[in-house]
Amino acid sequence: MEATSVKFLFFDIGGVLLTNGWGHESREEAARKFGLDYNEVKELHTFIFNVYEAAGVDLDDYLDTVVFNHPRDFTREDFKNFMFEQSKELPDMLAWLKEWKKTSGFKIMAINNEGKELNDYRIKKFKLHEVFDAFISSCEVGIRKPDPAIFKLAMGVAMAQPSECVYFDDRKMFALAAGKLGMRAYQHTGFETTKKILEDLKKEIQHNKK
Repeated sequence: MEATSVKFLFFDIGGVLLTNGWGHESREEAARKFGLDYNEVKELHTFIFNVYEAAGVDLDDYLDTVVFNHPRDFTREDFKNFMFEQSKELPDMLAWLKEWKKTSGFKIMAINNEGKELNDYRIKKFKLHEVFDAFISSCEVGIRKPDPAIFKLAMGVAMAQPSECVYFDDRKMFALAAGKLGMRAYQHTGFETTKKILEDLKKEIQHNKK
């Protein structure tokens, strides 16, 4: 039986199109800049960040636990602004994908773990609606990767079969989780490699239409 043609592309955001929203490098830099005890920040972050990403608490709750659990000589807004400034566009991928999508023939959706305030900021700042037709974000659905439920939900939103889906993530564990459900999954390791995969998929879909 001929394989079902791919129709839907799913992407992670942090580590593929943008830097991570609040990765350990950013937390280390925050500790230096604001004079925080990094080991304490690291321990408290580990306890609560997954809850924040799944919308159990908001950003102020997260900061109350991790940063403003002691008197500070800086404001909450100063720290939030620092957090938002950590988001940067990675070279090549986002700009290219925005253009490629226009003639690709695919529906493109995001599956990402992110807290709501950071997620909203990144979508608006980097105009991610120009790439994605929908966002399956942990903060909106209350499920985090690698829980299989978030991938199943994404396919349900797309009304897609696993064989119609391709997923890209910079973390191998998450790509493997998608692959176990029957999606064609790739670990994103760099722009050129992913670009070639996408161009080959475009040729595949064009061939299947003949």
